Amino acid sequence: AEMARARKRDRLRWSKLYTFSCFHQPHTDEAAGPAAVSGSPVGGPGFSRIVHCNNSILHRRKPLKYPTNYISTTKYNVLTFLPKAIFEQFRRVANLYFLLTAILSLTPVCPFSPVSMIAPLAFVVGLSMIKEALEDWRRFMQDMKVNNRKVSVHKGDGEFEFRHWEDLCVGDVVKVEKDQFFPADLLLLSSSYEDGICYVETMNLDGETNLKLKRSLEVTLPLEEDETFKDFRGVIRCEDPNASLYTFIGNLDYERQVYALDPSQILLRDSKLRNTAFIYGVVIFTGHDSKVMQNSTESPSKRSRIEKKMDLIIYILFTVLVLISLISSIGFAVRIKLDLPRWWYLQPQNSNKLDDPTRPALSGIFHLITALILYGYLIPISLYVSIEVVKVAQAHFINQDIHMFDEETGNTAQARTSNLNEELGQVHTILSDKTGTLTCNQMDFLKCSIAGVSYGVRASEVERAAAKQMASGAADQDIPVQDVWESNEDEIQLVEGVTFSVGKTQKSSIKGFSFEDDRLMQGHWTNEPNSNMLLMFFRILAICHTAIPEVNEATGALTYEAESPDEGAFLVAAREFGFEFFKRTQASVFIKEKYTSSNGTTEREFKILNLLEFNSKRKRMTVIMRDEDNRIVLLCKGADTIIFDRLAKNGRLYEPDTTKHLNEYGEAGLRTLALSYRMLEESEYESWNAEFLKAKTSIGPDRELQLERVADLIEKELILVGATAVEDKLQTGVPQCIDRLAQAGLKIWVLTGDKMETAINIGYACSLLRQGMKQISLSTTAGDQVAQDSSLLCIRLWNLSRLQKRVLCCKSPMLHKW
Repeated sequence: AEMARARKRDRLRWSKLYTFSCFHQPHTDEAAGPAAVSGSPVGGPGFSRIVHCNNSILHRRKPLKYPTNYISTTKYNVLTFLPKAIFEQFRRVANLYFLLTAILSLTPVCPFSPVSMIAPLAFVVGLSMIKEALEDWRRFMQDMKVNNRKVSVHKGDGEFEFRHWEDLCVGDVVKVEKDQFFPADLLLLSSSYEDGICYVETMNLDGETNLKLKRSLEVTLPLEEDETFKDFRGVIRCEDPNASLYTFIGNLDYERQVYALDPSQILLRDSKLRNTAFIYGVVIFTGHDSKVMQNSTESPSKRSRIEKKMDLIIYILFTVLVLISLISSIGFAVRIKLDLPRWWYLQPQNSNKLDDPTRPALSGIFHLITALILYGYLIPISLYVSIEVVKVAQAHFINQDIHMFDEETGNTAQARTSNLNEELGQVHTILSDKTGTLTCNQMDFLKCSIAGVSYGVRASEVERAAAKQMASGAADQDIPVQDVWESNEDEIQLVEGVTFSVGKTQKSSIKGFSFEDDRLMQGHWTNEPNSNMLLMFFRILAICHTAIPEVNEATGALTYEAESPDEGAFLVAAREFGFEFFKRTQASVFIKEKYTSSNGTTEREFKILNLLEFNSKRKRMTVIMRDEDNRIVLLCKGADTIIFDRLAKNGRLYEPDTTKHLNEYGEAGLRTLALSYRMLEESEYESWNAEFLKAKTSIGPDRELQLERVADLIEKELILVGATAVEDKLQTGVPQCIDRLAQAGLKIWVLTGDKMETAINIGYACSLLRQGMKQISLSTTAGDQVAQDSSLLCIRLWNLSRLQKRVLCCKSPMLHKW
């Protein structure tokens, strides 16, 4: 609690800036009107959950006895292990057969000792059950590791204590700090930001690396310190546990008012708090009631294709065995009837029922059983023993494989079940995303175009790969891709007079910045002909964003907490160019500019008036700011097609050159954004801002449309400044991996939202495409309904004997919408 009181609070109210994502209509039923109250499903079927905030003891007894926060993903427990494991073992046809023969071996017709039949069966079944137990024990230990994580929980009187996750109850108030996972599904009450904004990473839920914004109700914002929860009480009525990650319906009864809740206030279990010092939340769903656990399924009984194939083979062998035994028993019955009376030395008069010549049919039946046991080794029980031992050994080798060790996280591969080991060798198709899968999702600022001039001399990874393939003559010779990539050649001449380095490039010592061009570094940009445009370019990089600067207390270094890696790369680039963003307040952004004044480094304040954030529909971001000369400037960055459509007639001076550079950057596999600005008159801004505030505070289903319409009024008549190009590098070993997979006959599909030229060159860089391969490009026109409904770019690879063929298909021009 003392630490919480001592924590310096970030005094930022993002709702003053954010427009589309965060600012919603008031969450009270009074604001929504009587119709909203009467039409609410809360309290009806499927919406019966009641949560007493900060009073969890009520949920530990009936009628509100909710499950604990303990989770289990194991397949067995102490009581169910023996019956379930035995059932699993005797699902195998062979084990059923051996069980039958083991039972028959206890009868007098068995030609040898019962131990010889029972012992191998017990060994095989026992070994398989031990393997299942060990694998389930590993799952149990992983569950215990999660259940024993600790989180700060309110214990009463405004004091918090650490408890294990498994001890959490519905209604508990918890405090989660930066980079921690949420222990259960929570209702966000407040955060380290003054207006309850927090950033959430949902990569464990949906694979998305971009951060999501959550915002608490305004009525709970005063709950900002540990002591404020001493007398906190409230009642949440909401939907019952369900598997929908993106919906939530409920309301909060607090201080005699009812406030509507929606998904923007819900923090889901297994998502992580990012870029926010801490949050307070109240537990709504625990354990297996949480949405992520509702989406999980019980550990299934997995059987490989080989095992199913073996069952079929067992059926065939058993049929052959029965046929052989039947022929043998018929022959035995015939000989017993016809020949046994003449064989005096066998003393037929003393025969028992197993070889009674007076009852040959009965003797034949007994011999059939004997033959089934005697010829039973036609079905080899040792095969199953060998397979089980091999599977256990394979799982051990997978877990210990040094080539599958991740040095960054310190994690090794984990074979949670060895039943499907052989399936790894039967994969025939791979479907892969590009960003974050083939690439690192770590952006490096590499090149830029400013005022029609391209800057940045370092080659991209795609350019180096293409040059190496050209130099090696890959189009004419069958050279393994690893030889191309591991070439030690230092320079490649692409065309006459143009030479650049393609050898092992020196890694940049600055994370996020691989730019190299003396014309812009160390303040040399001030000597360029268009220094004013260069100044505007750098200021757009340093001001047009939503990032937060943080100082590392140990090293004193400044880092940026940004929503996307692209934004972080822009800020690092601005800092290296001499425009360091170092402070943000509620209304201003502060920049240290090194080379804009003769007095050395100057701290400048830029007042942020409005922020229209980036989203997938707008494809642009705009900041309206007031500089130190009291001028109002609109700064806008976004997709080139969006920005070019909004340029003024006098703002297209650099459009031809910038377009050329953008195409070059795209062919080099770089991610591009166009930068622009606009000077606003005071009267024009005041008039627009009044209409903007009116749309921002409106209530109704057309609020988003009104905001879009008002934003379009100001985001026009722009002046083009230039463009940025950042590189998302391929992960180490991707080209070699894809090449070997292709040689093994696997079909590979890679999906990306890049332009066609960019995708083709990235295909070459990652060895998905190679010189001399046939390419087929499919495209659609803008008016095609298919192009309007979907946008897809895919690269397909398959092998036909030794001939490799590639097909590139693209539905455009709506590609970037996808």
